[in-house]
Amino acid sequence: MAMTERSRSGADGEQLVEMTWDPITRIIGNLGIYTKIDFSNRRVAQCHATSSLFRGYSVFMKGKDPRDAGFITSRICGICGDNHTTCSVYAQNMAYGIKTPPLGEHILNLGEAAEYMFDHTLFQDNLVFIDFCEAMVKKTNPSVLKRARQTEAPHAEIHGYRTIADIMEAYNPYEGAVYKQALQVSRTTREMFCKMEGRHVHPSTVYPGGVGTMPEPTTFTDYLTRLVSILDFVKQAVAMNDDVFDFFYEALPGYEEVGRRRVLLGCWGAWQNPDVVDYRYENMTDWGRAMHVTPGVVVDGKLVTTDLVDINLGIRILLGSSYYEDWVNEEPFVTHDPLGNPVDIRHPWNQTTIPLPQKRDFDDKYSWVMSPRWLDRRSGELLALDTGGGPFARLYVTALAGLVDTPYVKATGSSVRITLPKSEKLPETTLEWRIPQWSNAIERDRARAYFIAYSAAMSLYFLERAMGLVRAGDTKVFQDFTVPDEGIGCGFHEAVRGVLSHHLVIKDKKIANYHPYPPTPWNASPRDVNGVPGPYEDAVQDMPIFEENGPEDFVGVDIMRAVRSFDPCLPCGVHMYLGGGNVLKKLHSPTFGAAHG
Repeated sequence: MAMTERSRSGADGEQLVEMTWDPITRIIGNLGIYTKIDFSNRRVAQCHATSSLFRGYSVFMKGKDPRDAGFITSRICGICGDNHTTCSVYAQNMAYGIKTPPLGEHILNLGEAAEYMFDHTLFQDNLVFIDFCEAMVKKTNPSVLKRARQTEAPHAEIHGYRTIADIMEAYNPYEGAVYKQALQVSRTTREMFCKMEGRHVHPSTVYPGGVGTMPEPTTFTDYLTRLVSILDFVKQAVAMNDDVFDFFYEALPGYEEVGRRRVLLGCWGAWQNPDVVDYRYENMTDWGRAMHVTPGVVVDGKLVTTDLVDINLGIRILLGSSYYEDWVNEEPFVTHDPLGNPVDIRHPWNQTTIPLPQKRDFDDKYSWVMSPRWLDRRSGELLALDTGGGPFARLYVTALAGLVDTPYVKATGSSVRITLPKSEKLPETTLEWRIPQWSNAIERDRARAYFIAYSAAMSLYFLERAMGLVRAGDTKVFQDFTVPDEGIGCGFHEAVRGVLSHHLVIKDKKIANYHPYPPTPWNASPRDVNGVPGPYEDAVQDMPIFEENGPEDFVGVDIMRAVRSFDPCLPCGVHMYLGGGNVLKKLHSPTFGAAHG
């Protein structure tokens, strides 16, 4: 982490200090947070989020064989590459007019569930909790640590730690018991993933139309034994998270404002239901609502839609503070969706990436991340949705929708109930995530522990369904297909840290246009053409700071907690600079709808 500072006076007695964290540590990619901090009033006066990293998937995907899209796009990220492969397969299935056999769908769901458990555990316990561990709190808020040593942990009978400080010590990096245990759990869950998708993190057995995984009984029993072995840890993690986060609210009144922003949440849904999904765009409303994590948009605590068609048509890619030329005067690739709805020129199906590198200027252009927004047709507002780090939006939307109803996970309309069976040390346990009052750093982090439990519970359901098919002799996992001359497809999925969509246009059996939109462009977006800040910026700007240190030895722990609560991962957030002298030429014909077989 690099930090620079320069003092200057502001209005109304402000004493502003410019402070920079670039790059942010404990994440992947080059995210920079540039702030002006008013130490006299203990608040962040201004925040800009930047990315200086160049990528090029939306450029070099053009002209490729669409069947290679999943393998290529998995390399977008070394963290959630399988999420990209899965989403690409969803988009290709739609474009080719095919569906995955039920057993193949369950195998894919099991792989993605293992990925959520792996990544969330590693990030929460080995990266996020360093900001809440004993060593960090001692450095930034010694009075809070003193209080933690005197505060009994409410759930000590579950996790075994007597005080809050004991839990904090268990999260100390390299030495803490939970820190080390989480590393072992992440190894176990990665093994579970490889049982289903072949290789982590770039799957070797996931294709359009199905999977190449051999559906032997041991494939599922090996996964199950590993799953059962981590259930105690999962239950204890939820209890420890609740104890620590509730303590912070109590010990630091007003801490709910750290990382708080308006409730603007997007979730694109996860885990297809093979009984319903057929990947046809015309039926996307129905099979989207049948997913085992419900897609939807929440505005100010109200569920606006659970319709993937509405979600798709509302996506807009804005510029403003990013280093690109506009494409609005270009010919669109797709004028109407397969239902006849008009498709906007700023929709990913019609986007053209035209890089325009220049000097960073916080009054103009300062990031390689574009600004995805979602059009709320009720108000005409282009919303800077965030993903809540992934789990927060997933739980919030699923809870409000009340559609998920399985033996292990049930959405109630105001909560999500998660039932885990008896494990080695702990009895059968029902956890309940309830919609909180705020969208802030603590609730984003708290949701992550609950979603690990959600994923474990759904894995049990997917295993039961998969083994039932195998016992019945239904072992088909792949569907043959042909690539059409032209077609369009869109895939919707949840990457670990939130919304993921892939939009594909095929012309002459080749990719004419391809745009993946993972969660980081939504969260890390800079101010758009309308001056609306992105979620990182919005969550940090104007928030109070509780760290006890002054400007001379300021760590910025509250700022880091706010930013890291979103689970930042910058590789997929940006595009590509082609270099001086390269000329982009775009040749295509409009595609008006998908070819369905």
